[in-house]
Amino acid sequence: MPGMRVPAAVVLAVAGLITLSCGGINDPSKNTVDPFTGTLEVGGLAEHRFSASKTGEISVKITALAPTSNAVVGLVWVQATNDGTCTQNRYQQTFAQLNVPAIAGPIVAGKYCIILYDALGFTAPQTYTLTVSHP
Repeated sequence: MPGMRVPAAVVLAVAGLITLSCGGINDPSKNTVDPFTGTLEVGGLAEHRFSASKTGEISVKITALAPTSNAVVGLVWVQATNDGTCTQNRYQQTFAQLNVPAIAGPIVAGKYCIILYDALGFTAPQTYTLTVSHP
């Protein structure tokens, strides 16, 4: 039927039902915050896996870094397979510094990895704490 228009109320009702049937969108204030700690070797990388249970927002930040608190760390957010293997499907890649939000944005339910790496050539291994806030 050419020219037939669907009322906005119908579109909103269908969108609401889809959202409810998928578990809804998670309010960021109800996110899980996973702390990950480790040591990033000179020239090295470290992977941390997590799962988002719903659609919502992600936020990633380095909250501790020593002995060089002003070091720059590379961060990559990637998809993980069902067995938890980190894939090459990148969502975001950036550089991070202590206490500065590095990754933020929407996330859908699924398995993911955050990969940290020596971006600019550390002079010594760096111990870190990374927080990942997700639904």
